[in-house]
Amino acid sequence: MSDPALKPTVAILHYDEIGLKGANRRKFEEQLRRNVRQLCRPVLREVELDYGYLVARIDSAADLGGLRRRLELIPGIANFIFAVPTPLDLEAIVDAAVELAQQSSFTTFKVQARRSNKQFPLDSLELNRTVGSAILERVGGKVRLEDPDLTVHIEIGFREAYVGTERYRGVGGLPVGTAGKLVALISGGIDSPVAAHLMMRRGVKVVLVHFQNETEVRAETETKIYDLARVLARSQGPTTLYIVPFAELQFAIIAAVPARLRMLVYRRFMLRIATELARRVQAKGLVVGDSLSQVASQTLDNLQATYAVTPLNVYAPLMGFNKNETVELAKKIGTYEISIRPYGDCCTFFVPEHPETRASRKVLEAVEAGLDVEALVRKGAQGARRQVVYPEPLPTPEAMSAG
Repeated sequence: MSDPALKPTVAILHYDEIGLKGANRRKFEEQLRRNVRQLCRPVLREVELDYGYLVARIDSAADLGGLRRRLELIPGIANFIFAVPTPLDLEAIVDAAVELAQQSSFTTFKVQARRSNKQFPLDSLELNRTVGSAILERVGGKVRLEDPDLTVHIEIGFREAYVGTERYRGVGGLPVGTAGKLVALISGGIDSPVAAHLMMRRGVKVVLVHFQNETEVRAETETKIYDLARVLARSQGPTTLYIVPFAELQFAIIAAVPARLRMLVYRRFMLRIATELARRVQAKGLVVGDSLSQVASQTLDNLQATYAVTPLNVYAPLMGFNKNETVELAKKIGTYEISIRPYGDCCTFFVPEHPETRASRKVLEAVEAGLDVEALVRKGAQGARRQVVYPEPLPTPEAMSAG
């Protein structure tokens, strides 16, 4: 075995949906390339477009674990491999595959080659057999095509070949920035951050809006929301966050609206203020974390009566999810542990003992007649505090050596 051990120096990033975009494919590929460069700096030296995938060249001192966790959350990446580049030479490819196999612990293995460059003299099956035979002869083990201990991946490109031993799953979808902009209402709970992330997976750039419960300790509230925004920023880069104080609105609703309707009226005001902020940032709609019939405010009647106040489309990607499915996604994207920190958000503050489950638009408009709706909405939008939240940086080689 060579010394030092062979180490991956590139990441091969595969996409799926982008390949179906026809004449627009290049635009999507370029957006994904820009997103990867922005979100993974400074540990990537460059990101290049090859035929059907991206090649990201990794700094020699990069932390591959940290890079892996970042790549797993970037929309548009279906899967990726950390690999060793070699010349387009069969002997070099075989040597790299054998050495990587020597560095691995396995009993069974298979070779999985993919040949984008059809000019290479061996096709994928011939490569599988040739490289597999070399591993059997020089390393050992047993070939097993289904669920082996080790899979040696080989990509045959136009300038180089790439050999790796582990394929990681990404979130798939489309690159952020290819589908326009939406404003997402984000609470301190589990659902709304997941809803925002799902829209990012569809190519949306998301602006976050949080309605702050000023009966709680402001520093703790803002830290939690900031931490959620920072996790979401791992998927889309710098993220605009608006914090909307609502003390005046809160007390106005309590004074004028029966307890069983307060949650619905407050949600209508949230959508109105979010609509004003959406106009400010030129967003095309709103994102909410609603799941049908999960709580009283999310029945079909109540949702219809609530959404009626905005002329914008309201997107609710969790509408058909159950809570367990949402929790699993929250754990996967890294928001769950933050979301379950103790924090009484504005919605929980309004939950009555016997909430209305079948409200109508007319009933809600009638109880709002005692409120100066226009003034409250204007004040809420004007009082929104804007900040830009960044994902935590990947550790630089210099920081790692210093530590």
